[in-house]
Amino acid sequence: MVAVGAHRPGPLKQQNKAHKGGKHSGSSQRRAGGRVPVKAQPHRRLRDLSRVDRRHQALQLRRQRKEAVLAEKRSLGSRDGPPHLVVLVPLHSRAAAHDTLRLLQSQDSAVVHRDEGRAGGFALLCPRLRQRWRFVTAQAGDLHTVLDLAKVADSLLFILDPAGGWDSAGEHCLSCLFAQGLPSYALAVPGGTDLPPKKRIDARKKLAKAIEKRFPEAKLFPLNTEQESSLLLRHLATQKQRHVAFRDRRAHLLAYAAEFVPSQESSLVGTLKVSGFVRGQTLNVNSLVHIVGYGDFQMSQVDAPPDPLSLNPRVVKGQKRSQDMEVQDDSVNGTDEMEEDVKVLMKADPNKQESLQSEVVPDPMEGEQTWPTEEELQEAEASLKANRRVVKVPKGTSKYQAAWIVDDGEEGSQEDNDDDDEDDDIDDDMMEEAVSQEGESSEEEEEPAEEECETMTVSECLRDDQYDEKVEEDEQMLERYKQERMDEMFPDEVDTPRDVPARIRFQKFRGLKSFRTSPWDPKENLPRDYARIFQFQDFSRTRKHLFRQIEKEETEGASVGWYVTLHVCNVPVSVMESFKEGKPLVLFSLLPHEQKMSVLNFLVRRHPSNSEPVRAKEELIFHCGFRRFRASPLFSQHTSADKHKLERFLRPDAALVVTVYAPITFPPASVLLFKQRSNGMHDLIATGSLLSVDPDRIVIKRLVLSGHPFKIFTKTAVVRYMFFNREDVMWFKPVELRTKWGRRGHIKEPLGTHGHMKCHFDGQLKSQDTVLLNLYKRVFPKWTYDPHVPEPMPWVRSESALQVQEVEME
Repeated sequence: MVAVGAHRPGPLKQQNKAHKGGKHSGSSQRRAGGRVPVKAQPHRRLRDLSRVDRRHQALQLRRQRKEAVLAEKRSLGSRDGPPHLVVLVPLHSRAAAHDTLRLLQSQDSAVVHRDEGRAGGFALLCPRLRQRWRFVTAQAGDLHTVLDLAKVADSLLFILDPAGGWDSAGEHCLSCLFAQGLPSYALAVPGGTDLPPKKRIDARKKLAKAIEKRFPEAKLFPLNTEQESSLLLRHLATQKQRHVAFRDRRAHLLAYAAEFVPSQESSLVGTLKVSGFVRGQTLNVNSLVHIVGYGDFQMSQVDAPPDPLSLNPRVVKGQKRSQDMEVQDDSVNGTDEMEEDVKVLMKADPNKQESLQSEVVPDPMEGEQTWPTEEELQEAEASLKANRRVVKVPKGTSKYQAAWIVDDGEEGSQEDNDDDDEDDDIDDDMMEEAVSQEGESSEEEEEPAEEECETMTVSECLRDDQYDEKVEEDEQMLERYKQERMDEMFPDEVDTPRDVPARIRFQKFRGLKSFRTSPWDPKENLPRDYARIFQFQDFSRTRKHLFRQIEKEETEGASVGWYVTLHVCNVPVSVMESFKEGKPLVLFSLLPHEQKMSVLNFLVRRHPSNSEPVRAKEELIFHCGFRRFRASPLFSQHTSADKHKLERFLRPDAALVVTVYAPITFPPASVLLFKQRSNGMHDLIATGSLLSVDPDRIVIKRLVLSGHPFKIFTKTAVVRYMFFNREDVMWFKPVELRTKWGRRGHIKEPLGTHGHMKCHFDGQLKSQDTVLLNLYKRVFPKWTYDPHVPEPMPWVRSESALQVQEVEME
């Protein structure tokens, strides 16, 4: 018999997919095998709600939100809430702020309280409307005053000129306010009756067209009569309040009165008693407070004096009423009675009080883990014997004293080592090095010439120091424009030095196979400054935990709307002096950890009003949330990768990340970057927000060495001018090469002794192509944090700024 073989399918046999049970309820239950997922119960409860119940639930949520908005409106300016704080900001030099204040004070059945601290400020009490107001004036040219008052203001009242609207200083002020965070606002135009009747309509149309871009859907309020001022007050009271994120989560107050008590040790430092209305959140005595412009301080106690702006004031005998309006001075209210009625709300607990420590004190011996063994001690003694040398010393000199005597040659070697340890800022631009060398040589040449010169009198007309300074500033600005243009045309490219071997000059740099995917340890080779900062294990989790506590209102202390007196310890007397001069005194309570130093990253974009080149590591002025400070930042690209390339200049066409050492601030918080001119004015150069608090963010500096193909073959080429000796070619042989036209390759071998090298590429090179070699190094910001920011001069538009188009490359 013939054996019958089994049939086997061939290679063209059709393979059908196995049947899947689907995702309906029966199959999912069969696959689960009786197991119930964790989140099944809430979803089932939502599905079980009928259509009517879902509508009812949505209606309840809408009602809750509406009631919350109405409660916020009613509490502001009422008896239980803080007075409605309105800041008047004249946006034009011709804007009549005094007429506005006079009209606002002329309300029927209103009581006016004059402010002792600020000139032109007053409080307005309207018992009939059950509202109380506080009006403060800020000039548009006084930048710090405007920004500080806008941090705590409930509403801003912009005073416009009926003919011109706002001038250049007003435009600069508006740019800063929009970038910081604008609260509720209103636009008032006083003095429109001064224009001829025929020109009033045209002026109003022109003004409406001008404000349409800045304030879309905003209403202009004419302010010429008492009735119009009443309409403006009603609009301010009923409009929806705009929230500023960084202040809504922190308690803050604007000082209504202040008193300075010097300490026993020194009259320059003492306790500052600041009185004002608590706003934002509940104020805890154990937390720290930040006085804007001066720093962080501790509180010793919180008092509750009588409310000076109560809607039911005490009637003082002998006080007369005239024209349905009362004008009261704060000094009329009996100060003796107020002192008797002061109640101590709470005192600070030393065990629960936040510490003022802002930096970690590093221990230099922390890295030492073991005691040296006997072998290591013997090796150390042997090395000391080998290093002994004969030195001529005076008679009677001990061995210890002789060890401190340094030879001339040793001094030179020490200086060389110091130069090697410095941060290679010269890598940014080799042209600067050449310029500095030319300057030094010219100075050396001028020294002997000065000795031979004679003294002679020169007439005053030949010496114009101001003109020379202006010319020097223009030359420096032109040089910066050239450097910025060179960096745009040849990004990160440097010339290989000829006097120093490249393997020594770039010894801190490394090559990467891929900038995006190659690993880089964030804890590798950290600077000493990283031992002084604080770092969170999980910053986002800590932030969420703190904000959740704020939402639950778990903090104990002075509630919003209370009139309290804070006893702030160890405050310099300059704070009180500035308050007496009429400057606003603004206090913010700090969240936990916000006094500690760390590495802050800001996401900023260049402001269109400024076109001057801004180089990395230049000193800039930061306004971050409620803080302001000076620092020298780093600029880097904003990408989703784990490494970010350093930018040498602040780019006008892209958003960049600014990295700096600064106190911790929990986002969201706005940031404004200013640059101080030589005349003391502050120019707004960039605006943005706080991105993260992350010391592990890796900023990589890239250097590009360029060479030119000398002889080109099919897939190989001889490249020159990248290196100038054979040893450098062998040192950088493992690093991958690339060209501007997209070719990739590597170094095969050096040719000769003058830096020529044979390179292999993935295709034939073009004769006009350029061979590039990328080197990378991690960089860190410099510790240049300075909390003192000088007061800016009144801002005036700079007319001497050079235009970028006028700069021609040689």
